[in-house]
Amino acid sequence: MANDIDRAGVAKAYARWAPIYDLVFGKVFDSGRQSTIAVADAIGGRVLDVGVGTGLSLSDYSKTTRLCGVDISEPMLRKAHERVRTLNLSNVDVLAVMDAKNLAFPADYFDAVVAQYVITAVPDPEATLDDFVRVLKPGGELILVNHIGAESGPRKLFELAFSPIARRLGWRPEFPWQRLVNWAARNRRVELAERRPMPPMGHFSLIRYRKL
Repeated sequence: MANDIDRAGVAKAYARWAPIYDLVFGKVFDSGRQSTIAVADAIGGRVLDVGVGTGLSLSDYSKTTRLCGVDISEPMLRKAHERVRTLNLSNVDVLAVMDAKNLAFPADYFDAVVAQYVITAVPDPEATLDDFVRVLKPGGELILVNHIGAESGPRKLFELAFSPIARRLGWRPEFPWQRLVNWAARNRRVELAERRPMPPMGHFSLIRYRKL
């Protein structure tokens, strides 16, 4: 896609965000984070948290949930490692720098994959989603929370106008629901289990896919 984001740009953007990310985004995105964690904990077992960032979510998971966390940003992950040590989060098995589109895990490995505010911040969302499904066990769940772009009206116009700035900050604001519909139809290994609006103002959605 022309003028789209790239991996190096995203890594650079989130390296800049690392020192202030929790302060800027902690409360704004808390409802979506807690909702995805509740779903993942209900599934239990081994969970992959993609885009784990500074590890803000790690302490909120149940201690019985085994966690692996990956992120493209090494500065963000340094803060996550510090959080794991400080809080003695013994259920965190792995924290690693990794490209979300090329996960270094075997197929059918995780009971759930959680991706909070990730899909609009990767260069190739569809290929990234495909790899999430690859590492899921059959019957496992892909649990997303993300901004879903407007299909029409003033908000769509704003998202398109804001897009060049947003890309420099590390994400794309115009991401319509139809793009996920088309991906799932092509992938053919998932079924939609739930789509639920999330604060603020329902511009975000919790989306669950079950692997067939």
